[in-house]
Amino acid sequence: MMPRSRQRNSPGESTSSSSSSPERQLVDEEDPFLRIDDDSQTSIGELGGFRNMAVSSAKMEQPMGPISRLPPELLMAIFSKLSSPVDVRNCMLVSKHWAACSVELLWHRPYFTEFPRYQAMVGSLLQERPFFNYPTLIRRLNLNFIAGSVNDGSMSPLVRCNKLERLTLAGCTHLTDNPLKEILAANSRLQALDLSQMENITDESLLVVSETCPKLQGLNIVGCKLITDGSLIPLSQNRRMLRRLKLNDCNQLTDEAVFSFAENCPHLLEIDLHRCHQITDNAVNSLFNHLRQLREVRFAYCDLLTDDAFLRLPPNKTYESLRILDLTDCGLITDEAVDKIVKMAPRLRNLILAKCRQLTDRAVLSITKLGKTLHNLHLGHCNHITDRAVRALVQYCTRIRYIDLACCLRLTDASVSQLAMLPKLRRIGLVKCNNITDFAIQSLTRRANGGPCPLERVHLSYCMHLSVDGITDLVENCQRLTHLSLTGVEAFYRRNDFTRYCRLPPKEFNENQRAVFCVFSGVGVKQLRTYLKSLKAEAAGNNEQVGTPVLRPRTAPDLAPDGFIPPGMLPPASTLMMAMPPNPGTVLGDGGGGGGGGGAQEEWDESTGPQDEGASEGE
Repeated sequence: MMPRSRQRNSPGESTSSSSSSPERQLVDEEDPFLRIDDDSQTSIGELGGFRNMAVSSAKMEQPMGPISRLPPELLMAIFSKLSSPVDVRNCMLVSKHWAACSVELLWHRPYFTEFPRYQAMVGSLLQERPFFNYPTLIRRLNLNFIAGSVNDGSMSPLVRCNKLERLTLAGCTHLTDNPLKEILAANSRLQALDLSQMENITDESLLVVSETCPKLQGLNIVGCKLITDGSLIPLSQNRRMLRRLKLNDCNQLTDEAVFSFAENCPHLLEIDLHRCHQITDNAVNSLFNHLRQLREVRFAYCDLLTDDAFLRLPPNKTYESLRILDLTDCGLITDEAVDKIVKMAPRLRNLILAKCRQLTDRAVLSITKLGKTLHNLHLGHCNHITDRAVRALVQYCTRIRYIDLACCLRLTDASVSQLAMLPKLRRIGLVKCNNITDFAIQSLTRRANGGPCPLERVHLSYCMHLSVDGITDLVENCQRLTHLSLTGVEAFYRRNDFTRYCRLPPKEFNENQRAVFCVFSGVGVKQLRTYLKSLKAEAAGNNEQVGTPVLRPRTAPDLAPDGFIPPGMLPPASTLMMAMPPNPGTVLGDGGGGGGGGGAQEEWDESTGPQDEGASEGE
């Protein structure tokens, strides 16, 4: 067998194996575009002297062992297992053959947290006789961490990078259209583009994208307030492979652009129209009529939307792929629209209805039909919701992981006692639920199944009736807790021995907000737990009552028609839990099913619907 010949390349060229990564499929179901803030893992930016790396020609001419005869593909696969850029750099210094197989791993997606490192990379790109053709090796470029330092002049050299697949310029507010248009025109392979918060970018840049980037799948132009339908409509007509669109805060966007995306982009999976205030019901109808495969749709703060956005959709049409729907502060949405949404999207996992203030218990009863598919539910500021709705929700939606009930003023300890039964509950928001007391906190920590508390994040800000004893119980028994907000809780924010473990308040907070700020996270939670334990031990040594108070068994009072229990009538949470029927199916009568997708609408309509409806209207 003839020995395999070894090719040698001139110093100015790279081998074919290192010139390009394998061509990707246009449709990539697992593409995490815009889901990862930091798109770079290994980087030349972490190497101080990467510009001076070179392999001596004398060393390269020496005969190598059998490993030098491994095919480039196998060497590249081996080098890709190295997690440290330093190790990859050392492999480059072994031989020219190894250098050609490893150089792309360092240059594939450079990553910079400091502007001088970016300047060093640009210097390499501008070399007259580089050892490798560095500009063509870069596939992904993320300048998010140095956004404040980037301007038109520092961006111009990137025109040489003509094989980019992903470009992230989020927050580069000093950039204008001029260098960006040249860079975009040179990169026909671009698949993902993030121009979020680039306030100086106009339609000119997007028109270049519509003409030169046929493989584009994801576009993020959040906060680009100068963008209009004039560029978005041609973009939708020419870039039919689009799958993800983030158009938040594009104030000049109208229904016409949405119509065009719906009609011309059949692969669209995700669209975010957050704060696009000109969007109407017609745009929503068009999206759902043309795109059956939608997975994530966000209409937060689109204040012109009404029930007709959903009621006008065909009655028997379902959207099995829809997982996330955000209708935050769509104030004209009512219970009727929620019922329609649940019927048309039976596999919703994340439903956001915060600040939809017209919703009542009937909407929650419709939501129970989602059953075990529902994981996250946001109902903050839905003031008409009562304990009865929460009880039904817990009965049927047993896999809830996060629930936000902030400012639901009718809820009492009875609701929290029910929520404590959710076995997968990780996060709970009860901000400004003023009827919540220490009894509710104890119910969260002493679960009915006797298992460990799974809670990781608990929001209790402005729950004015909480005490140090209740929070001590929570922190001691929830060992997984990583975030605890107690802003406005007087028992905590007034004590310096507690607040020393808090996070610093955000810079934009005013003096009054800073005074009551009290949020513990990460290490702060652990430090608070240790300190509270020491206080409890010290008090126990002095025969003082600290921690969990002795609770007297009481019989739970009957709920009022609206589900409200006056704070003075609240029994201990443990008593409430013992008083609950053993079969959750009996919570609302003879409903039967436990945790399935059937919901509780029938039992509700027969027993308590009119009463709650009247109470809600009375509010």
